[in-house]
Amino acid sequence: MKTILSGAVAAIALVGIAAPAAAQTAELHYAGGIVSPLTNPTGLGLLGAAANEGAILAGIGTRYTALGGSLSGDTTPATTRVDVEFTLKGKVNKDCSFYAGNTASARTIDLGVIGVQTGNNVNVQSAFEMVAPAGALIDTLTAGCNTNNVVEINKNDIRGLVNNNPGGYDTNQFQANIPYSVEASWNGVALNAQTTGTTQSLTVDTASNAAQKQQGAWRSAMSIDIVVPTVTNKGLVAGNYEGKTTITLRAI
Repeated sequence: MKTILSGAVAAIALVGIAAPAAAQTAELHYAGGIVSPLTNPTGLGLLGAAANEGAILAGIGTRYTALGGSLSGDTTPATTRVDVEFTLKGKVNKDCSFYAGNTASARTIDLGVIGVQTGNNVNVQSAFEMVAPAGALIDTLTAGCNTNNVVEINKNDIRGLVNNNPGGYDTNQFQANIPYSVEASWNGVALNAQTTGTTQSLTVDTASNAAQKQQGAWRSAMSIDIVVPTVTNKGLVAGNYEGKTTITLRAI
Protein backbone atom coordinates (compact mmCIF):
# COMPACT_ATOMS: atom_id res chain seq x y z
CA MET A 1 0.00 0.00 0.00
CA LYS A 2 2.94 2.36 0.69
CA THR A 3 4.24 1.84 -2.84
CA ILE A 4 0.87 2.60 -4.33
CA LEU A 5 0.52 5.87 -2.44
CA SER A 6 4.03 6.97 -3.41
CA GLY A 7 3.25 6.53 -7.09
CA ALA A 8 0.05 8.48 -6.70
CA VAL A 9 1.77 11.35 -4.94
CA ALA A 10 4.43 11.48 -7.67
CA ALA A 11 1.80 11.69 -10.38
CA ILE A 12 -0.31 14.25 -8.54
CA ALA A 13 2.79 16.43 -7.95
CA LEU A 14 2.95 17.03 -11.70
CA VAL A 15 0.06 19.43 -11.28
CA GLY A 16 2.12 21.96 -9.25
CA ILE A 17 5.73 21.64 -10.42
CA ALA A 18 5.53 24.42 -13.00
CA ALA A 19 3.77 26.96 -10.77
CA PRO A 20 6.36 29.79 -11.24
CA ALA A 21 5.90 29.89 -15.00
CA ALA A 22 4.04 32.72 -16.67
CA ALA A 23 2.35 30.24 -19.00
CA GLN A 24 2.22 26.49 -18.26
CA THR A 25 0.47 23.18 -18.79
CA ALA A 26 -0.08 20.80 -15.83
CA GLU A 27 -2.62 18.11 -16.63
CA LEU A 28 -3.50 14.86 -14.77
CA HIS A 29 -6.30 12.71 -16.19
CA TYR A 30 -7.60 9.21 -15.26
CA ALA A 31 -9.98 6.85 -17.05
CA GLY A 32 -11.14 3.27 -16.45
CA GLY A 33 -9.97 3.26 -12.85
CA ILE A 34 -11.65 3.23 -9.48
CA VAL A 35 -12.75 6.87 -9.86
CA SER A 36 -13.34 7.47 -13.55
CA PRO A 37 -13.11 9.78 -15.26
CA LEU A 38 -11.02 11.99 -12.98
CA THR A 39 -9.46 15.26 -14.22
CA ASN A 40 -6.90 17.38 -12.37
CA PRO A 41 -7.98 16.29 -8.88
CA THR A 42 -7.65 18.62 -5.90
CA GLY A 43 -8.70 18.34 -2.26
CA LEU A 44 -10.59 15.11 -1.57
CA GLY A 45 -10.20 14.22 -5.22
CA LEU A 46 -6.59 13.32 -4.44
CA LEU A 47 -7.91 10.21 -2.63
CA GLY A 48 -9.52 9.14 -5.88
CA ALA A 49 -6.23 9.74 -7.66
CA ALA A 50 -4.49 7.54 -5.10
CA ALA A 51 -7.09 4.80 -5.65
CA ASN A 52 -6.65 5.07 -9.45
CA GLU A 53 -2.89 4.81 -9.06
CA GLY A 54 -3.36 1.58 -7.08
CA ALA A 55 -5.67 0.26 -9.80
CA ILE A 56 -3.09 1.13 -12.51
CA LEU A 57 -0.49 -0.93 -10.65
CA ALA A 58 -2.98 -3.78 -10.72
CA GLY A 59 -3.44 -3.33 -14.45
CA ILE A 60 -6.74 -1.49 -14.27
CA GLY A 61 -7.38 1.89 -15.91
CA THR A 62 -5.01 4.40 -17.43
CA ARG A 63 -3.46 7.79 -16.72
CA TYR A 64 -2.55 10.83 -18.86
CA THR A 65 -0.15 13.57 -17.69
CA ALA A 66 1.14 16.66 -19.47
CA LEU A 67 3.57 19.14 -17.95
CA GLY A 68 4.94 22.23 -19.66
CA GLY A 69 6.37 25.52 -18.47
CA SER A 70 9.46 27.52 -17.66
CA LEU A 71 11.40 27.01 -14.48
CA SER A 72 11.60 30.80 -14.03
CA GLY A 73 9.51 33.82 -14.98
CA ASP A 74 10.83 37.27 -15.95
CA THR A 75 13.69 38.58 -13.81
CA THR A 76 11.93 41.95 -13.54
CA PRO A 77 8.37 43.05 -14.35
CA ALA A 78 7.84 43.26 -18.10
CA THR A 79 6.88 46.59 -19.67
CA THR A 80 5.53 47.54 -23.09
CA ARG A 81 7.32 50.93 -23.18
CA VAL A 82 10.68 52.16 -22.04
CA ASP A 83 11.59 55.89 -21.93
CA VAL A 84 15.28 56.63 -21.48
CA GLU A 85 16.25 60.30 -21.06
CA PHE A 86 19.76 61.40 -21.95
CA THR A 87 21.08 64.77 -20.79
CA LEU A 88 23.61 66.36 -23.14
CA LYS A 89 25.68 69.14 -21.61
CA GLY A 90 28.10 71.70 -22.97
CA LYS A 91 29.22 75.28 -22.46
CA VAL A 92 29.55 78.30 -24.75
CA ASN A 93 31.86 80.98 -23.40
CA LYS A 94 30.73 84.59 -23.32
CA ASP A 95 32.35 86.62 -26.08
CA CYS A 96 32.19 90.07 -27.64
CA SER A 97 33.71 90.93 -31.00
CA PHE A 98 34.47 94.11 -32.91
CA TYR A 99 36.51 94.21 -36.10
CA ALA A 100 38.48 97.46 -36.02
CA GLY A 101 40.91 97.04 -38.89
CA ASN A 102 44.22 95.23 -39.03
CA THR A 103 46.47 97.91 -37.53
CA ALA A 104 46.27 100.67 -34.92
CA SER A 105 46.77 103.27 -37.64
CA ALA A 106 43.34 102.38 -39.02
CA ARG A 107 41.83 103.75 -35.84
CA THR A 108 43.50 107.18 -36.06
CA ILE A 109 41.08 109.47 -37.88
CA ASP A 110 42.75 112.59 -39.30
CA LEU A 111 40.29 115.42 -39.87
CA GLY A 112 42.95 117.39 -41.72
CA VAL A 113 42.87 121.19 -41.54
CA ILE A 114 39.93 122.49 -39.54
CA GLY A 115 39.22 125.65 -41.48
CA VAL A 116 38.85 129.04 -39.78
CA GLN A 117 38.27 132.59 -41.04
CA THR A 118 41.80 133.62 -41.97
CA GLY A 119 41.09 136.53 -44.27
CA ASN A 120 41.49 140.17 -43.25
CA ASN A 121 38.29 141.16 -44.93
CA VAL A 122 35.91 139.81 -42.30
CA ASN A 123 34.46 141.47 -39.25
CA VAL A 124 36.54 141.05 -36.14
CA GLN A 125 33.68 139.10 -34.56
CA SER A 126 34.15 136.40 -37.21
CA ALA A 127 37.92 136.32 -37.42
CA PHE A 128 39.48 132.93 -36.70
CA GLU A 129 36.13 131.28 -36.21
CA MET A 130 35.51 127.78 -37.57
CA VAL A 131 34.00 128.01 -41.05
CA ALA A 132 32.51 124.50 -41.53
CA PRO A 133 31.70 121.36 -39.57
CA ALA A 134 33.91 118.29 -39.59
CA GLY A 135 33.34 114.68 -38.80
CA ALA A 136 34.05 111.01 -39.40
CA LEU A 137 32.01 107.92 -40.27
CA ILE A 138 33.32 104.57 -39.12
CA ASP A 139 31.75 101.28 -40.22
CA THR A 140 32.52 97.70 -39.26
CA LEU A 141 30.70 94.68 -40.66
CA THR A 142 31.46 92.52 -37.62
CA ALA A 143 30.39 93.43 -34.10
CA GLY A 144 28.33 91.89 -31.32
CA CYS A 145 28.15 89.73 -28.19
CA ASN A 146 26.68 86.24 -27.69
CA THR A 147 25.11 87.09 -24.31
CA ASN A 148 23.45 90.00 -22.51
CA ASN A 149 25.85 92.88 -22.83
CA VAL A 150 26.51 96.61 -22.54
CA VAL A 151 27.53 98.94 -25.36
CA GLU A 152 29.48 101.93 -24.04
CA ILE A 153 30.77 105.13 -25.61
CA ASN A 154 33.40 107.11 -23.71
CA LYS A 155 35.20 110.33 -24.66
CA ASN A 156 38.50 110.92 -22.94
CA ASP A 157 37.62 114.58 -22.42
CA ILE A 158 34.19 116.14 -22.09
CA ARG A 159 35.51 119.22 -23.90
CA GLY A 160 35.86 117.24 -27.12
CA LEU A 161 38.90 117.83 -29.35
CA VAL A 162 41.44 119.65 -27.17
CA ASN A 163 44.49 121.73 -28.01
CA ASN A 164 46.87 120.76 -25.24
CA ASN A 165 49.53 123.37 -26.13
CA PRO A 166 47.57 126.50 -27.00
CA GLY A 167 49.91 129.08 -25.55
CA GLY A 168 48.32 132.24 -24.19
CA TYR A 169 44.96 133.58 -25.41
CA ASP A 170 42.08 135.86 -24.52
CA THR A 171 39.48 133.47 -23.11
CA ASN A 172 36.71 135.94 -23.96
CA GLN A 173 37.60 135.72 -27.65
CA PHE A 174 39.17 132.28 -28.18
CA GLN A 175 38.83 128.67 -27.10
CA ALA A 176 41.20 125.71 -27.31
CA ASN A 177 38.62 122.95 -27.63
CA ILE A 178 36.10 121.80 -30.22
CA PRO A 179 33.06 119.86 -28.90
CA TYR A 180 31.86 116.82 -30.87
CA SER A 181 29.11 114.22 -30.66
CA VAL A 182 29.22 110.45 -31.23
CA GLU A 183 26.38 108.19 -32.34
CA ALA A 184 26.68 104.40 -32.74
CA SER A 185 24.00 102.34 -34.46
CA TRP A 186 23.55 98.58 -34.96
CA ASN A 187 20.88 95.90 -35.12
CA GLY A 188 19.98 94.26 -31.79
CA VAL A 189 17.40 93.57 -29.10
CA ALA A 190 16.53 94.85 -25.63
CA LEU A 191 18.06 93.30 -22.51
CA ASN A 192 16.76 89.72 -21.98
CA ALA A 193 14.43 90.04 -24.99
CA GLN A 194 13.92 87.07 -27.31
CA THR A 195 12.64 88.73 -30.43
CA THR A 196 13.61 89.94 -33.88
CA GLY A 197 16.42 92.49 -33.89
CA THR A 198 15.74 96.12 -34.78
CA THR A 199 17.88 99.22 -35.18
CA GLN A 200 19.51 100.28 -31.92
CA SER A 201 21.48 103.47 -31.25
CA LEU A 202 23.51 105.15 -28.55
CA THR A 203 24.49 108.83 -28.55
CA VAL A 204 26.92 110.98 -26.59
CA ASP A 205 26.13 114.62 -27.36
CA THR A 206 28.56 117.52 -27.45
CA ALA A 207 28.00 118.33 -23.78
CA SER A 208 28.52 114.77 -22.49
CA ASN A 209 31.43 112.40 -22.38
CA ALA A 210 29.85 108.95 -21.85
CA ALA A 211 26.75 106.81 -22.35
CA GLN A 212 25.85 103.13 -22.23
CA LYS A 213 23.07 100.77 -23.26
CA GLN A 214 22.23 97.29 -21.97
CA GLN A 215 20.86 94.75 -24.43
CA GLY A 216 20.54 91.09 -25.36
CA ALA A 217 22.83 89.05 -27.58
CA TRP A 218 23.33 90.56 -31.03
CA ARG A 219 25.53 90.43 -34.08
CA SER A 220 25.49 92.92 -36.93
CA ALA A 221 27.36 95.69 -38.61
CA MET A 222 27.95 98.82 -36.54
CA SER A 223 28.22 102.43 -37.69
CA ILE A 224 29.85 105.17 -35.63
CA ASP A 225 29.10 108.72 -36.68
CA ILE A 226 31.30 111.48 -35.23
CA VAL A 227 30.05 115.01 -35.82
CA VAL A 228 32.14 118.11 -35.11
CA PRO A 229 29.74 121.07 -35.34
CA THR A 230 30.94 124.50 -36.37
CA VAL A 231 32.19 126.63 -33.48
CA THR A 232 30.90 130.17 -34.09
CA ASN A 233 30.89 132.02 -30.82
CA LYS A 234 34.66 132.21 -30.44
CA GLY A 235 37.80 131.92 -32.51
CA LEU A 236 39.98 128.81 -32.37
CA VAL A 237 43.51 129.01 -31.07
CA ALA A 238 46.01 127.65 -33.56
CA GLY A 239 47.52 124.25 -32.86
CA ASN A 240 46.82 120.55 -32.90
CA TYR A 241 43.48 119.32 -31.59
CA GLU A 242 42.91 115.76 -30.46
CA GLY A 243 40.22 113.68 -28.78
CA LYS A 244 39.79 109.96 -28.16
CA THR A 245 36.55 108.00 -28.20
CA THR A 246 36.34 104.42 -26.95
CA ILE A 247 33.59 101.98 -27.99
CA THR A 248 33.24 99.15 -25.47
CA LEU A 249 31.23 95.92 -25.85
CA ARG A 250 31.03 94.26 -22.45
CA ALA A 251 29.37 90.94 -21.62
CA ILE A 252 27.16 90.85 -18.50
